[in-house]
Amino acid sequence: MVVQVVKYLLALTLLISGCASVPKFTDYPQDCKNWEQGVRKDMITGIKKPVTRDYICVEFPEVVKLPSYVELLNLPPAEERPIVAVYTFNDKTGQRKAREGIADFSTAVTQGGVEMVIDALKTAGGGTWFRVVERNGIDALVRERQIIRSARQDFAKISGEDPKGVQPLLFAGIIIEGGIIGYDTNIQTGGSGARTLGIGFSQQYRQDVVTISMRAVSVLTGEVLLNVQTRKSILSVGGGGDIFKFVEQGTQLVEIEDGVGNNESVTYAVRTAIEAAVLELVYQGHERGFWKIKEVENENEETN
Repeated sequence: MVVQVVKYLLALTLLISGCASVPKFTDYPQDCKNWEQGVRKDMITGIKKPVTRDYICVEFPEVVKLPSYVELLNLPPAEERPIVAVYTFNDKTGQRKAREGIADFSTAVTQGGVEMVIDALKTAGGGTWFRVVERNGIDALVRERQIIRSARQDFAKISGEDPKGVQPLLFAGIIIEGGIIGYDTNIQTGGSGARTLGIGFSQQYRQDVVTISMRAVSVLTGEVLLNVQTRKSILSVGGGGDIFKFVEQGTQLVEIEDGVGNNESVTYAVRTAIEAAVLELVYQGHERGFWKIKEVENENEETN
């Protein structure tokens, strides 16, 4: 009986691994959502759908709201919104992705630092804090303004009217600069495991750290008004188990392995560090008198 069970498990393992070797993605992602609704209505149908389908579900896009994002979003508004500009926010780590056996020239951290900084600035207080002017794509903006100006002049010549000008661009009082200055790997590593009678398990973990530097520079004087540095850890955890046994009087070998790994997203870590830097920049500027956080009255407070 035991031998038959082992053979059945071995055949099932080979079947699963054979199906997983050629993954097939569904053309209709909405089908993958139906089983979640089925669980609520009919448990048997809801469980049957994911078990019997022969394709891999495509994940839906999602809006990630990390703790720093929520705190930044709930920030009280500013008494007067400062106008800021972001020219660059580059990756200054020089780190490249390491892959075994191949040369990979991809960067280890995201190159979208400017976009993340602008998003964090516009998120602050639900859009009640910074007025951000476009500088990263200033060339395209200037060319488009020239096209508008030229089109209005041509229209004015045809209609005999005075040409209408284009509103002047806003100028920033503060420039936000900085970059991703550190990406340290294997800050902490470790693991544990055990094995007995051919059955064993193990678990490993690793911790990396990404560091962000951000500063606010006065346009009029060039003085660095504020400077903050933030860091965010990146955790990776992996675990697995295996069975190594001889059955049928030591003539047949059964070997089963299984494992899974979870790696925290480096991009989300960079984003969180940038949002924390913007939040600290706001608090630091308030303490030094460069701007004021508007006091929000408590609606539940009893009035005399």
